[in-house]
Amino acid sequence: MFTQAIEIATKFTRPVHSIFRNYGSTYIQSGTATFFFVNPDGWALTCGHVADQLVAEKGLNEKAEAFKNELSALMGTQKKKRLLKELEKKYGYSKNTPFELHNRLKNCVEGIAKLHVVKHQKVDVALIQFQDFTRLLCDTFPIFPSDTSGLQPGKFLCRLGFPFPEFTNFEYDEENDQIIWTDTGRIVTPGFPIEGMITRRVENDEGNITGFELSTPGLRGQSGGPAFDMDGKVWGIQYKTKHLDLNFDIDQKVMRKGIEKRVTDSPFLHTGRCVHIDVIKSFMKDNNVQFTEA
Repeated sequence: MFTQAIEIATKFTRPVHSIFRNYGSTYIQSGTATFFFVNPDGWALTCGHVADQLVAEKGLNEKAEAFKNELSALMGTQKKKRLLKELEKKYGYSKNTPFELHNRLKNCVEGIAKLHVVKHQKVDVALIQFQDFTRLLCDTFPIFPSDTSGLQPGKFLCRLGFPFPEFTNFEYDEENDQIIWTDTGRIVTPGFPIEGMITRRVENDEGNITGFELSTPGLRGQSGGPAFDMDGKVWGIQYKTKHLDLNFDIDQKVMRKGIEKRVTDSPFLHTGRCVHIDVIKSFMKDNNVQFTEA
């Protein structure tokens, strides 16, 4: 049903690979997100919360480096434990505080590029532009519908993203007390498509339509990915999963392999939320970002 459309969307959809750790921990957590290019000028679309993560990297790591530099000055002092507590309070660090973050935007450009980020003021969508690159590693760009009246309940769409981080090319550098990317390990994470039927429109507090809901969840890591039809035409951007209480609570005895056991469950319906195409197109027009309609 979506075979050719997925092939098309794959050509302009890209992953964000992230590694991060909390204060006081050497355990590296990995995560993914998604974005997609819209034109050869290096402009791409993603979610606002994904853009926040990209912007946060520099400040978070600089703060960690400043903390480590001050901490090293305490080495050998008799009051180190008390001074460490004061330093932690100064920097706002505790056990589960984010401490270090590194992002990689895969298969995007040749050369060292700067990122210019523009966030929508009210909707969870953002534009990012790669600047000063040598060559853009994308030559196929999405087509957006010129007539959006067909975005109605009952329409089937597919979403593409990178929800399952399988890359392993990272490690903890004990000597320098930092997490780093490496040249060994798995460097890729496969894309993952998921289909769904439009169930409802999503409105803001003013009653304006800003998105739509799909009957299946958007998976972690698919945020920022395109929602497209069977022709590969993009109608929205995945940004959230809504958890709807079904009120079908279960507390009953069942037989499993000849053994009686009690099962309790409070099921929810997990639906996906996407930014509406009209919001996306208006946002791009307001920022003079060229895109293709058909």
